[in-house]
Amino acid sequence: MTDYGRPLSFGVSLDPTAADVGSALDLARQADRAGLEYLAVQDHAYQPGYLDMWTMLSWLAAATERIAVVPDVADLQLRPPTMLAKAAASLATIAPGRVVLGVGAGPSAAAVASMGATPHHGDAMVEYTEEAIGILRAALAGQPIRTTTEHHHIAGYQAGPRPPRPVEIWVGAQKPKMLGVTGRAGDGWVSPLNIYVPPDDVPQRQALVDDAARSAGRNPRDERRLYNVIGAIGPYRGGQGLVGPVELWVDRLTEWAVGLGFDTFVLWTITDPAAQLQLFTSEVVPAVRERVAAHRAG
Repeated sequence: MTDYGRPLSFGVSLDPTAADVGSALDLARQADRAGLEYLAVQDHAYQPGYLDMWTMLSWLAAATERIAVVPDVADLQLRPPTMLAKAAASLATIAPGRVVLGVGAGPSAAAVASMGATPHHGDAMVEYTEEAIGILRAALAGQPIRTTTEHHHIAGYQAGPRPPRPVEIWVGAQKPKMLGVTGRAGDGWVSPLNIYVPPDDVPQRQALVDDAARSAGRNPRDERRLYNVIGAIGPYRGGQGLVGPVELWVDRLTEWAVGLGFDTFVLWTITDPAAQLQLFTSEVVPAVRERVAAHRAG
């Protein structure tokens, strides 16, 4: 793989569990003070113990000063694209430059059906997702929407407000057809956790995104590439994902930036979130930025 040369950015995933929302707010403010770029929240609205993702992101944006918020990723089968665009445009108008829209087809047809929405399968799900991204993009640009397809019937939505700064659309995907949608229609690829898409599997997936981007007349270097990294920093034993000392984290994230093409890393900690975030922001992130800069400088 190649290094796409995009600026590095870092974020932290916040647990949407309703019973521990105070801890999520503390972590959000800690990340904001430390200079991270993103607060990420997963979207599993069908989980009774979870807060609604968009409500939580809006609350976090109001409670912080400069850090951006991003769904990691919004379920397009549960959130119709016109309404999702309205929500994103509204928050991006209130907090300019601090909203990114991560979207995906959704992980569970049964969960989609349980909330009264219509699940899609196979090629229909791919078609639905690509159409939805096109609708999102037009609506975020303030364009009127009128379309009738097998999957979407929109009879003249007058989109707005138009945010003062563009809202990027990143696509969560791991299978070939959805990676094709990412390359053709998205502004970035959100990779699932490193335990679901391990580093050895990344080059093939990056190539699928690149090929699709080129086929659509787009430059692959314009695509963001985000890796959700689960694990623990330090002497923690056991658990899953990337587990080891600061030096191991610095080595791996540097390799994954210059060797696998990722430019954005989101921490999903498996232990002691506040302490882990402190290690991440004070020791891992600065060292990775320095090493990647040195590599790019030759």
